[in-house]
Amino acid sequence: MIENSREGMIMSEFILECCVDSVESTLAAAEGGADRLELCAALVIGGISPGLALFEQVSACCDLPVRVLLRPRFGDFLYTDYEFQILKREVALFREAGAEGVVIGCLDADGSLHMAQMRELIAEAGDMKVTLHRAFDVCADPVETYKKAGELGIDTILTSGQKKECLMGMPLLKELSGMQKEAGMPRIMAGAGVTPDVIRQFCEQTDITSYHLSAKKVLDSGMLYRKEDVPMGLPVMDEYSIFMTDSSVVAEAKKVLVEHMSVLP
Repeated sequence: MIENSREGMIMSEFILECCVDSVESTLAAAEGGADRLELCAALVIGGISPGLALFEQVSACCDLPVRVLLRPRFGDFLYTDYEFQILKREVALFREAGAEGVVIGCLDADGSLHMAQMRELIAEAGDMKVTLHRAFDVCADPVETYKKAGELGIDTILTSGQKKECLMGMPLLKELSGMQKEAGMPRIMAGAGVTPDVIRQFCEQTDITSYHLSAKKVLDSGMLYRKEDVPMGLPVMDEYSIFMTDSSVVAEAKKVLVEHMSVLP
């Protein structure tokens, strides 16, 4: 955080959260000026729960607050009893490990928020902050779900406005950001397709001050010998491409936010 008192006050009014799945990306996010990390594994498939060893290394290398994404598998958010028990245990493990918060979400088959499961997970979280992740973007009634999240005491909702990218979902994000002014309601964090230019457009057209980005660049693998046509996962994925956070993109996003907030009354 910037030490200057005016800039420090400005910084406290917004959050730039960077989604990372490696120590290298963590260091790049910190270098670029991220305010908080969302830690996951397998970001290329939307993110799943990371291992404790990764969390421990990230915490040892960086003093930024870390919220841990908890998702037992790729796909929807309708969880079996086994999957839910895994989620609940992970909440406890990362609470004990010192995470600042967890990023969770469970839905019923009808697209509503699974209130019973969410209450159990939030109780397990204890003093940790809770973000409702993009399960929100595939729920049946976003306004009702937002209200339910408020009842649960959820701190933040990460959302694209129920669209592929947040710029397309701006109308819903505007509506929800108006509701967040009520006492105790979750903070709206815009995510999906966030770039410095997208943040600039949001700053000009909305009062949203929380943004989530991965700022990824693609690096070529250091492997000299390469065995082609032997995929380890989906055939469409390149085994020799490495996704990593670009510190310069994070820094540009931070600059946009600081510039915008500095001109507010």
